[in-house]
Amino acid sequence: MEPLIYCNHVNYTYHTLQGETPALCDIHFHVDEGEFVSVVGPSGCGKSTLLSLLCGLLKPESGTVVFKGKPISDYSRRQIGYMLQHDHLFEWRSVRKNILLGLEIQKKLSEKTRLEADHLLKLYGLYDFKDAKPSQLSGGMRQRAALIRTLLLHPDLLLLDEPFSALDYQTRLKVCDDIGSIIRQSNKTAILVTHDLSEAVSLGDRIIVLSPLPAGVQNIIKTDFPKELSPLGRRNTNEFKDYFNQIWKELNPNE
Repeated sequence: MEPLIYCNHVNYTYHTLQGETPALCDIHFHVDEGEFVSVVGPSGCGKSTLLSLLCGLLKPESGTVVFKGKPISDYSRRQIGYMLQHDHLFEWRSVRKNILLGLEIQKKLSEKTRLEADHLLKLYGLYDFKDAKPSQLSGGMRQRAALIRTLLLHPDLLLLDEPFSALDYQTRLKVCDDIGSIIRQSNKTAILVTHDLSEAVSLGDRIIVLSPLPAGVQNIIKTDFPKELSPLGRRNTNEFKDYFNQIWKELNPNE
């Protein structure tokens, strides 16, 4: 089966007045449909740059990014959802109007999509807050609203750039569990960039370990957990500790 997205020997360099800074070097991997892939690496190694290349915001200097068998284009970008560290909910709009914003922009707002929005709000426990302002929600509820806004556009691929890092630790654990479970139940393909190794292991079917700048793929580690386990459930297994230690050693070879 053809991969959903394929990163084919991609290189990228930042050019400034001070000179050139190689960021990504010979990045080569694929992601299959329905797979959840985590990406980890040293701070500043180019993880977010990689996501920008995968969704077409940046173009590789060499190599190609292939999505559904074709190079990334303006059309294919509409099939990729991007969830950021901050939820970017607008305070002057209600929760319901916030999650409908993407549909409004793409001129896809209809009675059918409004009913779908209400269904997702009910499904993920936000319907009673549909008329509230974002400031009335907890951090975890805001991230759930941001995910619903993205899911309503029916993306084939979700890119998650440190989506839980602005939350306190306890909320982060709960929201990671909620959103990870939602994505799996929706049968979405997802790529998560994170600094948190526990998060990467608890969510990922595979974990891509990047090397220091200029970043290359140092290793790809496949996880094997029982399918019925939630992300939080994975954390309570012996395998979780083994995968965590393996990735830690990859990133800290001298310790």
